[in-house]
Amino acid sequence: MLQIPLWQRIVIWGLVAIGVVLALPNAFYSRVERHNDAVKAIEQGVTDPQVLADAALWPDWLPSRLVALGLDLRGGAHLLAEVEVEQVFADRLDGYWPEIRDALRQHRDEIGTFRRLDGPPDELRIRISNPAGLQKAVEVVRGLASPVVSLGSVGATDIEVRAEAPDIVVVSLSEAEKAAITDRTVRQSLEIIRRRVDEVGTREPTIQRQGERRILIQVPGVGSAAELKALIGTTARLTFHPVVGRTTDPDQRPGPGQIIVPSMDEPGVYYILEKTPVVTGEDLVDAEPAFDQNGRPAVHFRFNPTGARKFGRYTAENVGSPFAIVLDNEVISAPVIREPIPGGSGQITGNFTVEESTQLAILLRAGALPAELTFLEERTIGPELGADSIEAGKLAAIVAGIAVLVFMALSYGWFGIIANVALILNVAMIFGLLSLIGATLTLPGIAGIVLTIGMAVDANVLVFERIREELRTARGPARAIELGYEKALSAILDANITTFITAVILYVMGSGPVRGFAVTLGLGIVTSVFTAVYLTRVMIVMWFERRRPRKIEV
Repeated sequence: MLQIPLWQRIVIWGLVAIGVVLALPNAFYSRVERHNDAVKAIEQGVTDPQVLADAALWPDWLPSRLVALGLDLRGGAHLLAEVEVEQVFADRLDGYWPEIRDALRQHRDEIGTFRRLDGPPDELRIRISNPAGLQKAVEVVRGLASPVVSLGSVGATDIEVRAEAPDIVVVSLSEAEKAAITDRTVRQSLEIIRRRVDEVGTREPTIQRQGERRILIQVPGVGSAAELKALIGTTARLTFHPVVGRTTDPDQRPGPGQIIVPSMDEPGVYYILEKTPVVTGEDLVDAEPAFDQNGRPAVHFRFNPTGARKFGRYTAENVGSPFAIVLDNEVISAPVIREPIPGGSGQITGNFTVEESTQLAILLRAGALPAELTFLEERTIGPELGADSIEAGKLAAIVAGIAVLVFMALSYGWFGIIANVALILNVAMIFGLLSLIGATLTLPGIAGIVLTIGMAVDANVLVFERIREELRTARGPARAIELGYEKALSAILDANITTFITAVILYVMGSGPVRGFAVTLGLGIVTSVFTAVYLTRVMIVMWFERRRPRKIEV
């Protein structure tokens, strides 16, 4: 008998209603977008009258999530960056020196005195005064090697040590350690770039790894690629170094293990610093704009426990000595340590404006990029091009939708009109689900929706053709409708499950626009099956119960 329990009808219509309500904000996109921006501003303490007016543009009791527009629809900036890991290798190798120095000091009776030599950045070279102890020195340094923590490098160590006759020990990173460092550096760069972009409130950025060392960055709504580079291209590398001396000669050659760095505030002045920093910005846990005791803009910072211990120990042992705060290879301040600083917090002062101190605090709080970025490709997509893309997508969807609606109405009559209503609700549910999960809509995503419009009626065609066949066997209309849905179900599921698997593979293996297409296609399949198998059946049953026709035409 052609019957559907009341609770099933309530559930089906309830799901449709939820989907339509979730999709509703997208019909008033600019108004809801202004409302959402105003709500965020109010949460941050902004009480401007215009902001309050924008917040009232959309009722708070209605959903306000929108389908985010991708770069090709909204306009914005596109960057392809490559992470320069060679400097990270050199820094990593330089970080071994204090440990190697302490280990060799314990064996001076066998190896004599030693000193570090200048050499290539990928090697740490040590000369000992007693050539007879060369092998002993190699054994001592080799004993400091640690296993590489990587799935593909089981049993490998992080450093390689060799003797270079007659009296030099050469330390270099192993290939396994370089691969592990590269992976960690790119992952860290990804996270830091994402945090920096999120700090300024941009919408739905795409930040993905491409290949071994490249990162794709797409941020909708940004005015230009140069603006995006200014935000993420700054390394904001903060380090604290012991000061060896000052000079006005930029060509002066520093001693072994030392570097010469220009002063930011004093043109023509250069500082000679110990190359190995006491503490780095990686130990920072917070940074915020502030004012110093003279009312000038500054940045207040705070270290984590590890950084606080190192900073406190150094300041306690070097009271009366200057130390340099270096930001991106410039000394921004070189104060004299007046007293120990055990609390792990301090203040960076310099010739900052309020805007510069705020931007520096954002960069430091988001974290220092572990390596320089080289931008291989940059592109700015104007909002006019995005608007043209949206209009083209709308036109394609409207043409496809009208063609399908006309075809179904002419082919199946009243049943085709029911399928058309379900198709319209199906598109609304797709947008509702996209809004719910916070998906980003791109041009390929629009293509996925257009494809879904065509696929959405496939299930209805199968059902209606089965009903036609059952009517030819002289069955009654109620029994024909019931059998039509039952016998078409397996074919509907088989066709849509295979397409859904394809969408999942595209999502897992693809990136960027391919994922956008896969998301809309996958969601469209789910909603299409729901509307074709359940919604149209409820609508036909409700019509049948009201009209009670003795004969139907499909």
